[in-house]
Amino acid sequence: MINHEVGSRRSAEVFPIEEHLAYKIAQVAADPVAVPDDTAEMIVNRIIDNAAVSAASVTRRSVTNARLQAQSRPLPGGSTVFGVDGSYAPEWATWANGVAVRELDFHDTFLAAEYSHPGDNIPALIAVGQRVGATGADLLRGLATAYEIQIDLVRGMCLHEHKIDHVAHLGPSVAAGLGTMLGLDVSTIYQAVGQALHLTTATRQSRKGQISSWKAYAPAHAGKIAVEAVDRAMRGEGAPSPIWEGEDGVIAWMLGGPDARYTVPLPARGEPKRAILDSYTKEHSAEYQSQAPIDLARRMRGRIVDLSQIASIVLHTSHHTHYVIGTGSNDPQKFDPKASRETLDHSVMYIFAVALQDGEWDHERSYAPERASRPDTIELWNKISTVEDPEWTSRYHAIDPNEKAFGARAVVTLTSGEVIEDELAVADAHPLGARPFAREQYLAKFTRMADGVVAPAERSRFIEAATGLAELPSGTLTSLNVRVLADVLAGVPETGKGLL
Repeated sequence: MINHEVGSRRSAEVFPIEEHLAYKIAQVAADPVAVPDDTAEMIVNRIIDNAAVSAASVTRRSVTNARLQAQSRPLPGGSTVFGVDGSYAPEWATWANGVAVRELDFHDTFLAAEYSHPGDNIPALIAVGQRVGATGADLLRGLATAYEIQIDLVRGMCLHEHKIDHVAHLGPSVAAGLGTMLGLDVSTIYQAVGQALHLTTATRQSRKGQISSWKAYAPAHAGKIAVEAVDRAMRGEGAPSPIWEGEDGVIAWMLGGPDARYTVPLPARGEPKRAILDSYTKEHSAEYQSQAPIDLARRMRGRIVDLSQIASIVLHTSHHTHYVIGTGSNDPQKFDPKASRETLDHSVMYIFAVALQDGEWDHERSYAPERASRPDTIELWNKISTVEDPEWTSRYHAIDPNEKAFGARAVVTLTSGEVIEDELAVADAHPLGARPFAREQYLAKFTRMADGVVAPAERSRFIEAATGLAELPSGTLTSLNVRVLADVLAGVPETGKGLL
């Protein structure tokens, strides 16, 4: 890896295009390096994972509306939309499938200086690959790049510190991944990356206060914008330049300011793209920093005979967990029994309380309004708080994967004065956890989420196509679509009418 220092530049400075971060990303994307076997295997796992969570979310309102919007843009020889037949404009297929993937906050994650869900790259690359007749090997190469670029940007450039949403790293990664898959030249990819970044920067209010369905739409929007950016760049259109380093660019006015410097690692020429192996998926449908606390609550449950005797619970955890999903956020909505599912998903206090009471976490039952409004849950919920612990913050940002952790130490004080403590550094499903996810677990998650939604024969057909991705010939990427049972879609609640 090569560490690139990135900072704002005055317009009067001599700053060759070869030194622009967007150009260096384009060079990585255009490098025809082979995809290592373990990277390819993990890409297949994440395609299966995305299908699993899409099946679980297919009847939800946000997903239904996005699907209906895509279906109003039919295109012969276009792309598929999850769950249904037909051929649609690739940017709108990206939109619909991106919402389905993101709706339940239930797919992969990478956390470092910034946050990300790199599986958000997959819908765009599959949709465009279907449209252009890409092979399975083309798709593998593109996704290896997309994961690499997003994760490398996340390693080096913090967005949330400046209240910029993390999808600002997704637009460039999708554009770069598409450039690899399509075999575009460095100059074209450079323009597409710049356009994608310019148009996908937004504030973090989408994840603050009363969180709405836009949390699911935000990455789908970034993917759609990136597809459109690549289309324009292929036609010869340019982008604001230099997009990150310009005097009026992203770093100077949206991030750390004219004097800020960031270090972004990128693969050297000929170096394999392996960043996906540093990311991790979710066993539970909740914010990633809640994964270890859920497993910790399940483990501690047997040590507390009577939960009504709990006087307080303090979760000692990282800066991110405390300030984004903990009491450090100062969001009263995180204690509101009538809050949206998206808000409860970002309340580790609620999540720990329910996991402690139920000994499990379910993507539907654990968020049900009647579950959130249970008096004993509300009572316990309000006894839970978080504090930032410098040790957990340090482990969160650790470079050594054996030290990096996203967990917490729980201190439970009973009314008797007895104190029960336990801690868990990483979730059970994490590569270093008690039950690491491998192909078997990804397949089991898909089977569980698709049960009653996708016919057994269709599930088998999809798994065969996904696991044989490297050998799929041109024109067969439509086999990666999953068709949902007709009666499931027929039971989708009616939504509001839009323009089309």
